[in-house]
Amino acid sequence: MTDNRLVLIDLDRRMATIARRLAALVEERCSADVASSVAAFLNEWADATGPPGPEIAGTPLALLTAGLGLTGDEVFLLLLAGLPEEHEGMASTLSKLHPNGEPRPTLGLAALLLGSAAHRTELRRMLHEGTAVGSGLLATAGAGAFFDRSLIIADQVWQALHGVDAWPERLPRVAVVPPPAGLDSWLELPAVGRAAHALSTRRDCLLLVGTADETIGASRCSALTRHVGRLAVAARVAPDDGVGLALLALHAMVRDAVPVAVAGSGDGPAKEPDTSRVPAGPMMICAAPGAVLPPAGGPMLTVPIGPISIRARRDAWHVALPEVNGDLAPLASRHPLDPAVTALVARDVAVRDRSRPIGLAEVSAAIRARAGIALPAGIDLITPRAQWSDLILDEHASRLLHEAVQRLTYESVVLDDWGLRDFSRADRGVRLLLSGPPGTGKSLAAEVIADAAKTDLLVVDVARVVSKWLGDTEKNLAAVFDVAEQTQAVLFLDEADSLFATRTEVGDAHDRYANQSTSWLLQRIDHFDGLAVLATNLRRNIDAAFVRRMDFIVEFAPPDEDSRRRIWERHLPPDRLAADVDLAVLARRYEVPGAWIRNAAIGAAFRAAPEYRLIGQDDLVAALEGEYGKAVRPFPDEPAKDTRVRDERAAHLLQKAAREAEKKS
Repeated sequence: MTDNRLVLIDLDRRMATIARRLAALVEERCSADVASSVAAFLNEWADATGPPGPEIAGTPLALLTAGLGLTGDEVFLLLLAGLPEEHEGMASTLSKLHPNGEPRPTLGLAALLLGSAAHRTELRRMLHEGTAVGSGLLATAGAGAFFDRSLIIADQVWQALHGVDAWPERLPRVAVVPPPAGLDSWLELPAVGRAAHALSTRRDCLLLVGTADETIGASRCSALTRHVGRLAVAARVAPDDGVGLALLALHAMVRDAVPVAVAGSGDGPAKEPDTSRVPAGPMMICAAPGAVLPPAGGPMLTVPIGPISIRARRDAWHVALPEVNGDLAPLASRHPLDPAVTALVARDVAVRDRSRPIGLAEVSAAIRARAGIALPAGIDLITPRAQWSDLILDEHASRLLHEAVQRLTYESVVLDDWGLRDFSRADRGVRLLLSGPPGTGKSLAAEVIADAAKTDLLVVDVARVVSKWLGDTEKNLAAVFDVAEQTQAVLFLDEADSLFATRTEVGDAHDRYANQSTSWLLQRIDHFDGLAVLATNLRRNIDAAFVRRMDFIVEFAPPDEDSRRRIWERHLPPDRLAADVDLAVLARRYEVPGAWIRNAAIGAAFRAAPEYRLIGQDDLVAALEGEYGKAVRPFPDEPAKDTRVRDERAAHLLQKAAREAEKKS
C-alpha cells in the first residue's frame, strides 16, 4: 500500500479536476447569480485542494482501476459519484442541481460533464453493461427518468479509497490475525502449494478451505496469503450471495488483499458460489466440507485443513506459552488443537494471575473453559468431585480403571516418543465399556476417572442427541466427539446400548438407516482421540464390533456384603448416627446396589432433620423400604430389634469383657 499522504494527494488532484469541470458547466448552463457563487466555491475549493499533477501508482484508486480494468470514463463517473463525500459544500451544490434535491450527481449531470451527445449513448451502455456497474462499484438509484436518476458508489468504498479502513455494515467482518506457529509443515502440503501458486500469480479461481470453524479458517487463509507476501480481508458471506461477494472483492481490491468469504457451518443444501459480479482474481471461501458446490463458470482448488503433525502442535504450544512450567508435550498429545485455537487459549491464560507459574493443569482448564462456552445441545461439561476413595469396587475392576487412566497419562510417551503410533499403527485415545446392573457405580466411576485424569466430564444426554431425522444423529454426535477431542474431557455416554446397538437384518428403510448410523459410529469411536466411557446395563445389546474396539471392559457386579457395609459408611457421617444404628446388619440383610444405599442415607437424614435428632436405624430401614418401592420389589422383613440386633450387641459386649478380663489375668 502506498503512503497514505500520497493517497490523499492523488485523490485530491483528481477531485480538483472534477470540481473545475463542474464549475465550468455551472457557469455555462446556470443563471448568473447562481453561477457566480457556485462556480466561485468550486474553483476556490479546487485551487485549495491542489494543482493538477501526474497520477500516483499504487494508490487504492490505482489498484481499483487496474483490478477492474476501468475505462477513463468509468473512473470519471466514480470520482463524480464520490464528489458529495468530499465537502458539505459539494453536497449542497449537487442538491441544487438535482431535480429531487438529493445531494448526489444525476446521470444527466454526468452526461453533460462528459460532453457530446455520443457520450449519452455510451453512458447508457456503461451504466447497463460496464465493468464498474457489473462489479457493483457503481449503481443508479431512483425511479424517475433515466437521466434524472442518481449515481451512487458501493458502500464504504469511497472512504476506503482515502486509505481509511472503512467497512460495509452488511458484511460482518472477521478478524484476520497473524498466523500462529505450527503451520510450516501444513504449508508444504502439495494441495496447499497449488493454492499458494494461484495466490501469488493472482489467478482467477476459488480456493475452498473446508472447515466450519471460523477461527481455523481465517488462520489458514492468513498463513497462506502471508506465505506469498499478501494480506487477506475476511467477512461472513454466504456463497450464493453474489452482491455480498462482489462487495467483499471490491474492498479487498482497494486494500491490495485477498478476499476471504467465511460461509459458516453450511446448514442446508450445498450451494454454488455466485461469482457473476466478482472481478477476476483469486477468492477464498471458508465453509464446512460439502457445503459448497464447484462453480460452473470457473476453476476451484480445495485447500485441506490438515493433517497437523504432533511435532507441529508441540511447536505451536512452545511458541504460544513459552513460560509454562512443565513439559508441553502432553498438551500437544492430549489436546489435539489446531494451532489457531492454541493461540487463543494462550491469550486466555495470559490474562490470568501471573504471580505464580502457569502449570499444565491450568492450561487444560482454560481449554475446557473456552470449549464449554458453546457446547452443543444435550451436552454438559462438569467438574468432577468424586475421587478413588468414593468408588468401592472389587480389586479387578479397580485395577482396570487405574490402567485406563495410566494409558491416557503416558500416551504421548508411548505413541510419540517411543514411536508406536507409526511402528504398531496404534491409535490414540482410550475406550472403556462399563457394564452392570443399574446403581452399581458406573456413572460414579466415570466421574472418578475424569478426576484422576485431571480433566472434566463431558456428559451426553443421549435422548437429546438421537434424532428421528435422517443424518441429524450423526451430525449431533460429530459435534459431541469434536468437543471431547478439543477439551480432552472424559466423554461419558450412559445407556450406550441405545446408540451402539447390535445391527440387524435390513427389513425396511428404518433398519438400513439404523445400520448406517451404527457403521458411522464404529468408524468415529475407532479414531476417537480422547477418553471415552460407555456405560450399559445390557452388554448383550451392544454390537460385537463395538465391544472389540474397547480397550477396557469393566464389569460392575452388585456389591457384596463387605462392600455394602463400606458404602454405608461412606455415605453416613459417624457423628450423626444414633446408638442403635448397626451398618453391618443393614449390609447383611439388604442386598441392594450402591445407588440405593446412597439414596437411603440421604432419605434417612431428611427424616431425622425436622426433629434435629440423630439418624436412627428406623430411619435407615424406612428409607430403604422407599427404594424397594420405587423399584417395585418386595421389601424383606425388618431386622428384629429385640433379637438379632440385641444378640449381636450382646455378643460384642461379651467379647469385649472377655478381652478385658484376659488382660487383667
